[in-house]
Amino acid sequence: MVKNIPDVKLGIVAVSRDCFVLSLSEKRRSAVVAACKAKGIDVFEAKTTVENEADMLKSVEEVKAAGCNALFVFLGNFGPETPETLIAKNFCGPVMFAAAAEESAYGAGGCDLIDGRGDAYCGMLNCSYNLGLRKIPAIIPEYPVGTAEDLAGMVADFIPVARALIGLSQLKLITFGPRPQDFFACNAPIKGLYDIGVEIEENSELDLLVSYKAHANDPRIADVVKDMAAELGADANQYPDFLPRMAQHEITLLDWAEKHKGARKYVAFANKCWPAFPGEFGFEPCYVNSRLASRGMPVSCEVDIYGALSEYIGACITGDAVTLLDINNSVPRDLYEKDIKGSTKYKLSDTFMGFHCGNTPFCKLRKEKNTAVKYQLIQHRLLEPKGSDPDFTRGTLEGDIAAGPITFFRLHGNADGQLQAYIAQGEVLPAATHSFGGIGIFAIPEMGRFYRHVLIAKHYPHHGGVAFGHWGKAFYTVFKYLGVCDVAYNQPAGVLYKTENPFA
Repeated sequence: MVKNIPDVKLGIVAVSRDCFVLSLSEKRRSAVVAACKAKGIDVFEAKTTVENEADMLKSVEEVKAAGCNALFVFLGNFGPETPETLIAKNFCGPVMFAAAAEESAYGAGGCDLIDGRGDAYCGMLNCSYNLGLRKIPAIIPEYPVGTAEDLAGMVADFIPVARALIGLSQLKLITFGPRPQDFFACNAPIKGLYDIGVEIEENSELDLLVSYKAHANDPRIADVVKDMAAELGADANQYPDFLPRMAQHEITLLDWAEKHKGARKYVAFANKCWPAFPGEFGFEPCYVNSRLASRGMPVSCEVDIYGALSEYIGACITGDAVTLLDINNSVPRDLYEKDIKGSTKYKLSDTFMGFHCGNTPFCKLRKEKNTAVKYQLIQHRLLEPKGSDPDFTRGTLEGDIAAGPITFFRLHGNADGQLQAYIAQGEVLPAATHSFGGIGIFAIPEMGRFYRHVLIAKHYPHHGGVAFGHWGKAFYTVFKYLGVCDVAYNQPAGVLYKTENPFA
């Protein structure tokens, strides 16, 4: 089993302004740790409370020695602004800052707003100001002040964000082949990758073909075939004789990742998959791509480098399988009227079909009779003799995507080399698509306007990442931390986009 996303080991360091009572910050720190434990979150509690720069160095060494790769700097009281911000500068990993709320004006022991007042609300202002002066990136929650229980909730929100940032810091994107002629929309100015700390290795399709042929008769193929058959079951395994070709390809990619990741820990692929691929390799790679995506190693279609990057971010945030789909076609009005209108709040223009040939993981498809490994209809039409049975165009994983909440998203390098992103939460509807490929009917509030004034107006390509569940809050935090200035979302009705005609 591939383990291609990081585990987060979170530490907490309390800070205390030297004119405040040190024990106040320590007591509150312990309460936060207990609240996290009650939520099932394990947090390493550093015993060094930071009042000065010497304490700062000691606390950083303490959490590093404990193996922490993410950190919560907790303002249990006002906090010393220079040492507390230097913690983030000296710690190698994502850092969240948040502060303690005051606890009581009418406690059992009397008023707690004299010796028990921490002034951390004020302290967060100085902290953020100092972070800005030093240009130190940090995570600050939407409302970064709270009780122990509130702060435990902030920690829960921080962990998927930290997982994505840690993963990106150790990610290498590996590509095979140039983008197809008519898919320049997936252009990839790679400077933006280096700006966020991602490495890239670009290869030829020929490199992959040579490696694939070298894996012929690999003794591991039989075990992968068994695993594929077990995943698919009898109904979805329509071409059992075909599985060895795909198993050989899966082993080829995994071996390449292991041998080529170099100084990095994690890998994602962006691979060319047509028009030459099926004829030369003897299969379509879609099902293999779906399997690796389900294990945290996404393989984007059509050498979509920023698609692969987006998928990897989604895998880290959710800890779950993700997919990459074309924002593909509108929903026919008669289908909408018959199967959607009466049972949902969505307008026809809120709906669309997300599609790709067959790269969506099996675990995210409806388990119906038409869900199976099939052949790529369009490629069969183009590449194989007319009227013939499909051969090398087999290998797609087709079926309707299971209904449920989703987040559609993309981090993209535009034509000017600048990073931009979008996020839109919605759902996959239970209505049948009556179509082919890995496909679903998606509904996103005000999708029609979002399509026109974000996707079209800002020149996004046709591919979007899909995370299963509503994860917009985490995606937004990650993108802003990475320095993405333009993070778009689907504006609600009545809130105009800059390019929107107010008289339309």
